[in-house]
Amino acid sequence: MPTALAYFGGRYVPVSEAKIGVMTHALHYGTAIFEGIRGNWNPEEGKIFIFRLREHYERFLQGCRMLKIELPYSIEDFCNITVELLERSGYQQDLYIRPLAFKSSQMIANLKLQEIDNDFALMAMPFGSYIDTEGSIRCCTSSWRRIEDTMIPPRVKISGLYVNSILAKTEATLAGFDEAILLNQDGLVSEGAGENIFLVHKGTLHTPGMSDNILPGITKDTIIQLAQVDLGLKITERHIRRSELYLADEVFLSGTAAHITSVGEIDNRKIGDGKTGPITQALQRLYFDVIRGKSPRYLQWCTGVPIKVTTVKV
Repeated sequence: MPTALAYFGGRYVPVSEAKIGVMTHALHYGTAIFEGIRGNWNPEEGKIFIFRLREHYERFLQGCRMLKIELPYSIEDFCNITVELLERSGYQQDLYIRPLAFKSSQMIANLKLQEIDNDFALMAMPFGSYIDTEGSIRCCTSSWRRIEDTMIPPRVKISGLYVNSILAKTEATLAGFDEAILLNQDGLVSEGAGENIFLVHKGTLHTPGMSDNILPGITKDTIIQLAQVDLGLKITERHIRRSELYLADEVFLSGTAAHITSVGEIDNRKIGDGKTGPITQALQRLYFDVIRGKSPRYLQWCTGVPIKVTTVKV
């Protein structure tokens, strides 16, 4: 049977034993960096393929530098720890992998980053669809604006920053929508609550750039490469007005958790015919083959982890 494990305190332990104290700095002030990484089960090969593992840890360490978190691990160490965690856990299904670097000192009333202890934890858990909806989803424009880079840099995954996304997602779901779309302080499209956004117009993909306070998504980068290399599409990174989304031929969201999710309606207006468009469908087919290690051209993006029926003891 699979075992829910974590890497915590330098050891592999049951998740139930991976605990922090109530005075932990990161708990009070959001001083942590995390990543979301997908492990995709391929039953024909008996492997979980971790998608773009190294790139995730490269971004993870960028975030650590931002919060002055120093850890005694290299990117290679992080990758090896992740692979061993999956081997020990023994899951034979899709996983969500969560590395977390955090300020671990047991102190409050300390509003600085220096002279505070740091720690690292890693978990992996079964994970299916991020948005529990078949086909295209319904989105709304949030009344909450996307955080600015001069406030908290959105280019890295700082845990405290995600209150911005949580407020937007909560507002959207309470109003009966599946997801929120946030605008930046200039009223331009930024991204979803947890995803990057693309629109399709006359066969060209358009997406906001870094100046619109987006997270530089690894899935987004993947889509751009697939669209250019495999589909021969033109990609434009530029400012996008809210009204352009309403008039687009297709709109979709992208992210590690969301994969490529078609948007059929925004603010009670249909996008195209309200169904998943042909370009979105083509990208979805390519993407799902790539992340499960079924595309030889992109196999270098995948870290294959053979999973045995019997698990390794902790």
